[in-house]
Amino acid sequence: MTVLTLAGLTLREAARRKVLRALGALTVALLALSAWGFSRLATVDPEFGALTSGEARLFASQLLNLVMFGYSLIAALGTAFLAGPTLSGEVESGQALSILARPVHRTTVLLGKWLGLVAFGTGYVLVAGFAQFLVVRWAVDYWPPDPVTGLLLLAAQTTVLMTLALLLATAISPMASGIVAVGLFGATWVAGVVGSVGEVIGNDGVARVGVVSRVLLPTDGLWRGAMHAFQDATALGAFGFEGSPFLSIAPLSPAYLVWVVVWLVLIGGLAALSFTRRDI
Repeated sequence: MTVLTLAGLTLREAARRKVLRALGALTVALLALSAWGFSRLATVDPEFGALTSGEARLFASQLLNLVMFGYSLIAALGTAFLAGPTLSGEVESGQALSILARPVHRTTVLLGKWLGLVAFGTGYVLVAGFAQFLVVRWAVDYWPPDPVTGLLLLAAQTTVLMTLALLLATAISPMASGIVAVGLFGATWVAGVVGSVGEVIGNDGVARVGVVSRVLLPTDGLWRGAMHAFQDATALGAFGFEGSPFLSIAPLSPAYLVWVVVWLVLIGGLAALSFTRRDI
């Protein structure tokens, strides 16, 4: 049994668990809600009048960041809670014995499931993201400066969290692995906001909180790189929003992207080692 075969089986298992239907329903609801919200930007307020083109682009880029964070959260929740049952759940139910007895090396099984989950999360982010861009283009005629880079960074964020969830699933129960992974995702985001506030007020100690958190778990760092790709930097500079802790002015450095790859290899290696030594 090859890695690609296992990846395909993992995708089929995700569909069988009705995860696709749940994500589809959430996505449609978010698209409809955002379409209504963005369309309101184009209306004329009787008190303040119509927005200028610069103001419209500024508000559109900020709202797009907010909506895309919603998609990243949906993808993170979906893949994190899917990774546990996909691996640990099969071990606890005894289904893994039918695969490993062929014989198939455990690292092959883990890699196949990892690829399947990566394809699942990446596919969702790309489809939902481009659908959202079309909605924004229709509503306010705004298109993000670098949409492909932004979506790829969101897909990488999903991959990072799913890899962590797989590592946890080799040691603890499926539900616990999802809860811990999502909890760390939220904690890292909060630490990133705290670090950004430290940068704004010039407090190096507080700013270091964000730096350390983005190294330990790169989800927030990748999200900030995606924000930079989605927002209009010219409008932000014109209206003085460079210092906001909820926005990102600078793109990710090549060194940080290399670290993300190294992090994935390290955590994936630990997951393989833990799964190999686990009693089945």
